[in-house]
Amino acid sequence: MSILKQLEATIQSRIGANPDTSWTAKLLSKGPEKCAEKFGEEAIEAIIAAAKNDRENLTYEAADVLYHLLVMLAARGIALDDVLGELERREGTSGITEKARRN
Repeated sequence: MSILKQLEATIQSRIGANPDTSWTAKLLSKGPEKCAEKFGEEAIEAIIAAAKNDRENLTYEAADVLYHLLVMLAARGIALDDVLGELERREGTSGITEKARRN
């Protein structure tokens, strides 16, 4: 099992858990909008680290981004497999072509 699948399982196990003892449960208890807001904050921190060419901090912030992405997805009932399936669907397709299909 990949670490992302393990993390997703841990997040799922925290749904409905005590928010006083679990950061994940606390985030989820605040609703999908708060989860999305926290994901955005972490993404901005990763952007800043990348812009500063701070490899160590970017690595740390990228891990936060992945965690908060999975929390945000869980808050909206979207499985990691759904996202991975979409990536598989796009595999071998030019990003330019994929973007044109959406318009």
